[in-house]
Parts: sequence; structure tokens; C-alpha cells
Amino acid sequence: MAAVAEHRRIAADIRKRIQDGEWAAGQQLPSRTQMAAGYGVHPQTIRLAYVLLRRTGVLDGEERRGVTVAHPPAMRTLTDADADWPFGSEVTDTRPRAATPEIAGRLGVPAGVTVQYEAVECLDPGGRSALLVLSWWRGRRQPHATCVVEVGIAPLGVDEAHALGLLVDTPVYRLMRTRLSAAGHPVEVADLLLPTDRWLIRLSAGP
Repeated sequence: MAAVAEHRRIAADIRKRIQDGEWAAGQQLPSRTQMAAGYGVHPQTIRLAYVLLRRTGVLDGEERRGVTVAHPPAMRTLTDADADWPFGSEVTDTRPRAATPEIAGRLGVPAGVTVQYEAVECLDPGGRSALLVLSWWRGRRQPHATCVVEVGIAPLGVDEAHALGLLVDTPVYRLMRTRLSAAGHPVEVADLLLPTDRWLIRLSAGP
């Protein structure tokens, strides 16, 4: 755990140094050996920090050819929280679990009952994490007629932060989506977690 905390701490410090103007967009960072000497750590720790910063779009470049400060990513705009993701994605967890009181309330099932679960990491065209979709449903997955979405802000937990390449407790947009049957009963609920530095949310007023 100490090594993980160390490379995340260093990644956060490098991010701050970039924000403070020490390195400009397109500028190459010092080698891992030089950075390791500066931070007093093993070069492997710097490698992990650089991997994390590349994953979150702060750095560009290949590991053995040096890394540069990435140009700011284009912001994406979410207008339909029920639309299919148009780029690549990776299912990272499908283990059933007991419904927490919150999830049980959203699904309309007893707390503690076993529900199906799916975690999907959605990737942008460059292969970076764009958002996470965490879904819960009971029994067989069923089609839905409509959905409702509530928008809020929430801090990232450990697993979610690792998937998005961000620090634990980083605030993100949390879209709580409920898919409803034609009769208006919830058939599936989901949390869409969107980093605030990569997304704008635009709500449609309808026709």
C-alpha cells in the first residue's frame, strides 16, 4: 500500500508542477532516473507515476522514448445518459453482490438480496478512461422503456479512482440512472461517474 500511495503522491505533485507552469504543453519531462533522484525514490515508482499521468491525459508519449506534457484534452459533452457508448469499453467486474440499502431502494428490492452487477470502463478514442458505468439489476437483464437521471457530485472510492486514474476522493459527476419498464417499475439502476475535468453535462428540455 505504501508504494501505491507514494506513486500517487508523486503523480499529484507532478500534476501540480505542470499546472504551476514548470513544464509547458509539449515539453518533455526529465527521465525517470532524474525524477527518481529528485524525489528520492526508485525509478519504478516514477514509472508508475508516469503511467498514471498518461492514463489520465496529463502526459503523452511512450515509456521508453520519454514523456511530454499533454495538450489539454477536448471536453466531451453528455446529452443522453442512456445512449450507447460509441467508442471502446472494457467490462472490469461482473460479480453478483448483496444489494446495499441504497441500491435496494433504487431497485425496489429488499436490502441484502443478491443482485447482478457490472462495472464498465468506457474509453475515449485515444484509449484513455473517459467514464465508468456501474450497473445493478435483479435476475435476468430486461429491456426498458424509459429512464430517469439524477445529477450530483460524489467523491471517488478506491476502485473507481484506480480505474479512472485519479486520486481517491476526487469529486466527479455522478449520474444516477434508473431504467424503467413500460409499467414504470425499475429494472436496472446505474451510476455513471464522469471526471469533471473531462466532461460538460448539457440537459435537453425535450421537444
